[in-house]
Amino acid sequence: MGATYRGRFAPSPTGPLHAGSLVAALASWLDARAHGGTWLVRIEDVDAPRCVPGADHLILQQLAICGLVSDEPAIWQSQRGDQYQQALNQLIEQDHVYPCGCSRKDIEAALRAQGASRERHHIAVYPGTCRPDNGGLHGKPARAWRFQIPAAGDVNWTDRRLGPQTQNVIAEVGDFILQRADGLWAYQLAVVVDDAAQGITHVVRGEDLADNTARQILLQRALGLPTPTWLHTPLVLGTNGEKLSKQNGAQPLDLSDPLRAINAAAHALGLPPQTGPVSQALAAWSRTWAIAWQA
Repeated sequence: MGATYRGRFAPSPTGPLHAGSLVAALASWLDARAHGGTWLVRIEDVDAPRCVPGADHLILQQLAICGLVSDEPAIWQSQRGDQYQQALNQLIEQDHVYPCGCSRKDIEAALRAQGASRERHHIAVYPGTCRPDNGGLHGKPARAWRFQIPAAGDVNWTDRRLGPQTQNVIAEVGDFILQRADGLWAYQLAVVVDDAAQGITHVVRGEDLADNTARQILLQRALGLPTPTWLHTPLVLGTNGEKLSKQNGAQPLDLSDPLRAINAAAHALGLPPQTGPVSQALAAWSRTWAIAWQA
């Protein structure tokens, strides 16, 4: 497996890395190194309005200071629109997607009419208003493209840390967006296309992204793409008990002492303190994560 392992760290340049970001970066780097594999960096800037100018290059600099350098040149999603369009065209030809004319207000109104309520941070389950078997666009202009979830039951997969997982995507998410009304590509399509294009065999990322896995597996199946092995790492929490993020006050990494930052990330991963370069964490990772959760 060491000769074929390909992993990646894929930050969104909405600002500099913070403590939670470094945990995911370190974990993915360590897992690749422990398996003798290749580690890549992908800049996920597909959501252009949220990206901060210059944050992409700052992130690469921050990673380099910590000794985390991509084995191949980094790629930017904003430069890969043609590949996403090709994937969407394939899905259109195979009747896996349909045009949707619903605005956010339309969806909220439809959910209220059904008596559904949505808690904060929870996904609004698309009610299927524009599904072909529900009458299509109903005379509305097309705004976006949605993936039509198959009628089959739950999607099952196994996470190397979390164990067996299952999700009924139609009940918990509904048909999801692949291309937005503003023409921008959705994360789900971009990440699936890019993982396949880069030959990613193992995905190591934060636990907050575990909920995306079933949708990505459905897209991989529809596009005839391989499904990687998954490992979702523990989250670093903010003072409000939620995932540390820029929205709840996460501060940019203080890299005046890189070893201290790396040790904080190692601690979050259950690894002992390091006394030197990040490569010293490899033995500890292999003893705890790479071996115990071998796929």
